[in-house]
Amino acid sequence: MRIIFLGTPEFAVPSLQALLDRPDLKVVGLVTQPDRPAGRGKQLMAPPTKILAQKHEIPVLQPERLSKAPDVVQAMQDLKADILVTVAFGQILKKNVLEMAPHGVMNVHGSLLPKYRGAAPINWAIINGESKTGVTTMYSDPGVDTGKMLLKREMEIRPDMDAETLAEEMSHVGAELLLETLKALMAGNLEAIAQNDAEATMAPRLTKEMGNIDWHKSALEIHNLVRGLTSWPGTYTHLDGAPVKVMKTSPASSQGKSSAEAGTVLSSSPKFIVACGNNDAIEILEVKPANKAKMAAASWANGLHLKAGSILRMQ
Repeated sequence: MRIIFLGTPEFAVPSLQALLDRPDLKVVGLVTQPDRPAGRGKQLMAPPTKILAQKHEIPVLQPERLSKAPDVVQAMQDLKADILVTVAFGQILKKNVLEMAPHGVMNVHGSLLPKYRGAAPINWAIINGESKTGVTTMYSDPGVDTGKMLLKREMEIRPDMDAETLAEEMSHVGAELLLETLKALMAGNLEAIAQNDAEATMAPRLTKEMGNIDWHKSALEIHNLVRGLTSWPGTYTHLDGAPVKVMKTSPASSQGKSSAEAGTVLSSSPKFIVACGNNDAIEILEVKPANKAKMAAASWANGLHLKAGSILRMQ
């Protein structure tokens, strides 16, 4: 089976590798995002999928927007693929691409559809405090993750997981499920099931503004926000007008109750404890001040001679 793979980030790499490891499958092309500036030097960096594809001498196409790149679409057509596979590609496909291959477009989506349709299902599941999620393989259609479902694999969201660690586990589960789905397709026993739109929820794109911590929220809500926005866009607060990123927190249940104003530093040593809404309190474990490396929150507070009673605020 000839496959064109569409995907860009690290999340897509295990699925691409799984296809490359199968002798009965042939990846004939990769469509991915253009190289982007990254790091302090802002040097151009190739997407992780491109690096893997080039090792296997697979043709790589990098349109800024596939919908506005007819030359790339034509190059894809010339590859005469049997099916297109998308994993975290991040673009809505037009009809000419959806109908390009005899078996259509198969997508690996990071949720148990129809819940969490959209660009950031992993993040939103954590932000919303879900205890389970999963991976769904599906056929893509013109909508946003509205196509018919194929196979599902459920996963636990452990309390210690953030978006980065969950995505890492999910990427490998997704790769296994992709192979299982393709195997069923080639055997002729794959069933496609329509989604129930009434049960659908959305997982829209993340924004930097979402990371501005509102200390009036409960400790659990804040903790889930910190976990869910790791590693981008991250969460942050302000002390005396200066921004500081909040990198890691501990669950609210271990910190007891407080009647202090939300955002008040209750303790800076040995634990950095902050009052939240609903008379909650939360421990901040790690922070990253502007232009400095990540550090223990208590060490940061000690360096500033920060005392109980100081206020962390939104801005």
